[in-house]
Amino acid sequence: MTSSTTVRSPHRLYGRGGELAIIQGLLTRLRQGDGGALVLAAPPGLGRTALLREAASAHRSRGPVLYGTASAAGTAAATASADSAGLPDRVGPAACTGPAARAASAGRAGSADRGGRATHAAPADRAGPVPAPEPFTPEPLTPEELLARLRDGSTGRPLLVCADDAHAWDPACRTALAAAARRLGPGSGVGILIAADDGPAFAGLPTRRLGPLDEDASAALLDRLAGAGAGATTDPLDPVVRAELLREGAGNPRLLTALLGHLTPGRLTGRTPLPSPLPGAEGVLEAYAYRLDALPAPARALLLLAAAAQEHEPAGAGTDALLLLRAGTRAGLPRDFLDDALFGPAATEGLLQRAGSRVHFSPPLAARAVLHHTPPARRRAAHELLAALLGEAGGRAGTLAALAQRACAAPGPDHALAARLEAAATAPYSHAERSSALARAAVLTPDPPLRSARFAAAAEQAAHAGDPDRARALLARTAAPAETGSGLAPTTGGPGLAPYVHGLLALRSGPAVDAHEALLAAAALLGPHDPGRALHALLGAADAAWVRGDAGGYLEAMGRVDPTPYGDAFASYRAGMCAVLAGRTAEGHALLRRCLDPDGSAEGHPVLRWCPDPAGLLRAGVAALVLGEVAAACRIGARALGAVRTRGPEVLLPQALEYLAYAELRAGLHAAARAHALEGLHAARRTGQPNSSARLHAVLALAASVEGPAEACAAHCDAALAGAVPHGLAQPATLATWARGRADLAAGRPEEAAARLGPLVRPGPGQGHFAVRTLAVPCYVEAVVLGGRGGELSSVVDEFAAWADRTADPQAPAQLARCRALTAPADEADARYAEALAHHDRAGGDFERARTLLLYGQWLRRRRRTREARTPLRDALVAFQRCSARAWAERAGGELRAAGEPVAGAVRDTGGGGVLSALTPQQQRIARCVAEGATNREVALRLSLSPRTVDHHLRNVFAALSVRSRTELARLLGPQTSPMPRTPRTPRSPRSPQSPQSPQGP
Repeated sequence: MTSSTTVRSPHRLYGRGGELAIIQGLLTRLRQGDGGALVLAAPPGLGRTALLREAASAHRSRGPVLYGTASAAGTAAATASADSAGLPDRVGPAACTGPAARAASAGRAGSADRGGRATHAAPADRAGPVPAPEPFTPEPLTPEELLARLRDGSTGRPLLVCADDAHAWDPACRTALAAAARRLGPGSGVGILIAADDGPAFAGLPTRRLGPLDEDASAALLDRLAGAGAGATTDPLDPVVRAELLREGAGNPRLLTALLGHLTPGRLTGRTPLPSPLPGAEGVLEAYAYRLDALPAPARALLLLAAAAQEHEPAGAGTDALLLLRAGTRAGLPRDFLDDALFGPAATEGLLQRAGSRVHFSPPLAARAVLHHTPPARRRAAHELLAALLGEAGGRAGTLAALAQRACAAPGPDHALAARLEAAATAPYSHAERSSALARAAVLTPDPPLRSARFAAAAEQAAHAGDPDRARALLARTAAPAETGSGLAPTTGGPGLAPYVHGLLALRSGPAVDAHEALLAAAALLGPHDPGRALHALLGAADAAWVRGDAGGYLEAMGRVDPTPYGDAFASYRAGMCAVLAGRTAEGHALLRRCLDPDGSAEGHPVLRWCPDPAGLLRAGVAALVLGEVAAACRIGARALGAVRTRGPEVLLPQALEYLAYAELRAGLHAAARAHALEGLHAARRTGQPNSSARLHAVLALAASVEGPAEACAAHCDAALAGAVPHGLAQPATLATWARGRADLAAGRPEEAAARLGPLVRPGPGQGHFAVRTLAVPCYVEAVVLGGRGGELSSVVDEFAAWADRTADPQAPAQLARCRALTAPADEADARYAEALAHHDRAGGDFERARTLLLYGQWLRRRRRTREARTPLRDALVAFQRCSARAWAERAGGELRAAGEPVAGAVRDTGGGGVLSALTPQQQRIARCVAEGATNREVALRLSLSPRTVDHHLRNVFAALSVRSRTELARLLGPQTSPMPRTPRTPRSPRSPQSPQSPQGP
């Protein structure tokens, strides 16, 4: 027997780890003889009963369990566990006090609640139905008498009382139970767990409120349910069906189970269309009825108006309090009541909560329950009242909302109303509002082809709103391609719209090759009647080809674009990008400069005066980066971000942040790039764009390869590659690999860096993305030279030189001079390093200049020009510290110590990175011992090795750390705080001289 009780579930309770831990604490205290109470408050279906059963199961071996639920009449029925036979036949005549009420009825069960769910009054350790308890007449019992009888009946063992659905007990039972629970404390030996609705009945008791399951827990529960029990299927759930179940389930386990159980295997796997709405929610929604029926008529009327008013709002937006006040007044509700209800939750028992000018349901599922519980005629009347009020308000703001309310009130298809909804669903309404209106228009449309087109238009708006799951669900309601006739309005797009939306979704969350082909096909269908969408489809296809590194695919897509209707600036952009990718770089750069400065007035400082829309600004940022105008790219990126924030659409926010962050990386603004990339990553997750997430992880990996820590760089690299490789995204894969190689250089592992970067920059099947692989060449050259791998670098350096000659990137000349210094003969290297530093002085940028200083200082030290090496190494250390490049600063500090200059506040290596990270654990131990002053024999004696083995490892240490003596090694590692105990030295053999330059030296 252990000293604590652990709550374990034979069927895992998803998303309830916190609640289980709290219950475990209560049970542990109970076993130690102390008592306590806990209320698990939750709306129907969130698992409060399951938690009570888990607690009862966990406590069963420790002591008796009394489990009580509400009967159909509202009184309490109870049962005792099998091992509580010592309880008296009747704890007391006051059966109304809850679990104690019917100890004599142990083993007899009950009824069903209003939700249609069995109240489960079976013994806590048994399964299956048992006879119902016999009726009895309750008699009053004080809380003290109740506790005394519970203690007496437990025969000295800790007693757990589980009161399920306690909110449905009669008032006398609830009052006695609450009063008894408040009197529990140290030494009482009784614990009471109460599961109830979130009402005032048990106010003042310790309460844990259960919320809906989060997305991950709901998904895990759905996956388990889909693999066993009702609705089980051997085939995987269709992704669209899965997303729709999670959406409709709203984090409610019972609702999710019911929805799944009402779908056939064909519907679960996507072979058969889903019905709308999904069946199976009736039982859970009816479980709310007892609260609604108990409310006064004005409260029920107000709840109906609030639920109806949410129908034209985006999900989760609630409703306007002023509109609800006007609607309540028009419906004849007393003004005093409305003020109380809208400014305080008491009038509706907490079902309505006000936040600023908005009113929300708590829980959100209650709004659906109100509409479900209301007769259709009353629902239609509420919608018509709201439509009249919104129509009276006048102006464009109320037009779409009024039409949406009329659509909710429509008894069946209405072609005219559908056409009005479609015509109104335009800017400046949000994409989410437009999607909702178009979906309602589709439902009202009797003509199947037109209905499908409107569902496709609704899906397009949902995609622009950053709701890909909703977009896919709407696409699933479109029919197979068919002749749509002449009845299509311009906003529906007609043939090709559904493939276009499929392509957009694939571009953001699917394989790039699929997006490329789908968007090309959509453009061909849209071209004859919708040139605007056809243009966007072709630009999307070009983006898909770009991100997968397919220059031919990019040229194919852009080659189909007719730029004539879109102005000279766009024509210059298209022609310039095509020329660059076709190898006509000078021509392409000249055309791209026209995009940034159409009238030539910028005088060397490109500005942007065209494309006021966010997408156009993003294209301009791309043009600036291709030119190498990184300062202009930062300015344009900031302007594009501002345009997206103010004008939308929300779905462009991750892309705007990504482009700006990448431009800031090129400009050496690593901290700003990291901040923008992190925000972009959150936006990409919020809007369902995993491909953007992969690209942003790659940007964060590049930032972390400068700022550290190494673990963050590795994590972002892994995340980028995990998303990029399956979807064929060559650009983020190249950036992530470059980042990891640069982190290897920072940690002093040039051989690993060269092995990673070689395939990227050299010709072959693993060559990196055409737009970014050249940027990794300086790191590759450095890695090869420092790692002593040899090999021919002239072709790689020549390719970089050709790029540096074309680009306007201010760092390119300095990086080229550094590459030539690394590969130059000793008599030329000095001048090359001086040339590189002169270029850095003109271009600015701490990080790249510090890297050149570090390499120059290393070169000087290895040629025994130690005093000269200290100045560039010192400057490199300060520059790295200034730009928060911690790993690089540590490497520079190690070199400076090896040059004989102490480094204040240097961070010692702990094995997790830095100067020793290139060594094996055995080599690290030997290096530390030698740095403390031990001879080879002393190290061998301490580490139980032979002197020959120590000598072999030490030579490898010298080679890996680029040191030539034991003195340099000691300087590199810094002073040790706990020197190794010295052992008596043995006389040296004349055949084993220990010169200062040998690993055997002192």
